[in-house]
Amino acid sequence: MASEYFVPLGSNSTQNMYIILGKFNLLLGMPGGSEWLLILLGVLVLFGGRKIPELMRGVGKGIREFNDAKNNVKNELEEGMKEKDTAKK
Repeated sequence: MASEYFVPLGSNSTQNMYIILGKFNLLLGMPGGSEWLLILLGVLVLFGGRKIPELMRGVGKGIREFNDAKNNVKNELEEGMKEKDTAKK
């Protein structure tokens, strides 16, 4: 392995620790194709074919509620800023 993939963290040679960067990144990156297949297979085994649509519906509802709450907070902040601007004038 080339030295450009390693970053020393210690203060001297006996304390140097290395983080693997670049294409050797194992823990910090997103899963690749084969990892996704293993994850999907595990989900299928754990939940079964009939429970997956219900699980995805629940995830979709949760995401929708989160986005609605996020938009409500954003709208309230924008309205408050508009009211503050009109009060100054």
